Amino acid sequence: MHLKILLPYRVFLDTGNVSSVVLETTEGFYGFLPHRLDCVSALVPGIFTYETEGNTHYLAIDEGICIKAGLDVLLSVRNAIGGTDLGKLHESINKEFLNLDENEKNIKTAMVKLESGLINSVENLSKE
Repeated sequence: MHLKILLPYRVFLDTGNVSSVVLETTEGFYGFLPHRLDCVSALVPGIFTYETEGNTHYLAIDEGICIKAGLDVLLSVRNAIGGTDLGKLHESINKEFLNLDENEKNIKTAMVKLESGLINSVENLSKE
């Protein structure tokens, strides 16, 4: 299979001769072999595993989408970290990806407050 992992700002990985892929989706874990049926899956932050020529590779990936079409597997994720130590990758997921979600919630809350303040200011100006 051919595996390509895209980040918003660059291609993280583009490799061939992939014999299997294991990933976590919103519905649970799935494994892909070369002749599996085509599919599209929503990914959750977790450990992504793929094998090439007998070597197992581990990546920490953030949420995104996976498309399997023929012998091509395409992942588009917000962030990815490579490594071989599963403990460190799991720690990276908890520290970086899940904390980003918390920061995004805080930013969205601040934006709602700013928008509400702007709307109130415009209403007050129109009343004057």
